[in-house]
Amino acid sequence: MLTGLFFLYNMRQWNFISILKYIFACLSVGFIAFQLGFILQILVLIKFKPISTSFMTNEYNRLCFLRTKCEFKHQWISYDQIGLPIKKAVIASEDSNFIDHKGIEVDSIEKAWEKNLKKGKIIAGGSTISQQLAKNLFLSSEKNYLRKSQELLLTLYLETILDKRRILEIYLNSVEWGEGVFGIQAASEYYFHKNANEISNFQAASLASALPAPKCYDDDIYCNNVRINFKKRAYTIAKRMGLAGIPSDDNIQEYINKYSKKSKNAKK
Repeated sequence: MLTGLFFLYNMRQWNFISILKYIFACLSVGFIAFQLGFILQILVLIKFKPISTSFMTNEYNRLCFLRTKCEFKHQWISYDQIGLPIKKAVIASEDSNFIDHKGIEVDSIEKAWEKNLKKGKIIAGGSTISQQLAKNLFLSSEKNYLRKSQELLLTLYLETILDKRRILEIYLNSVEWGEGVFGIQAASEYYFHKNANEISNFQAASLASALPAPKCYDDDIYCNNVRINFKKRAYTIAKRMGLAGIPSDDNIQEYINKYSKKSKNAKK
């Protein structure tokens, strides 16, 4: 009680500027602590896979709350268990400069900003794969500029702490591919009854075409306000796949040589 009285007495000596400085200091400390929490979580991802993501948890609660049976599909697989076609298809579809940029593409953000200004609301984000991962891992799906600012910070943390290969691995294992379908292994089994390293180039392009609106791709009940020609989009992605670069840990030429040798031996 005495401490409280002493604090109140001292506050009487403060002027308006002092109070503002105190509030700003408290907010700054809180903001830094908040960011450090995110950074620690990302550091853990260097060695450990995420148990879930913020988006997956929200979807699980939406689908499974008060239900006796819950259809929720997800299975983590390593980067090497994911076939080359889906890696190239996703990059060709979602982020053609994934290998070269530092997580953020200013030109894409500027274009999205112009679209949003014209519409008077947020309809586009200009997000890279790294930005999408940052949002899915830690944030809500709510669209506002405060969340977008935090997303940009998280993207910088991800790109600084993790390499491209790890970012792509986590993304492919956590992104939504339909109602209650998360990750490439679950998607490959659900749509094609195959493992993620067995799907063909066009099957990979077809899955990549779903990413802008996965629930719509899975079931047209969600398509009232979505107009996407998934088949046409898949053909476009398939054409771009040959130019899509993937993390340098994957030696594409070795992959080509390996399978060309197999085909030659088969002919013999």
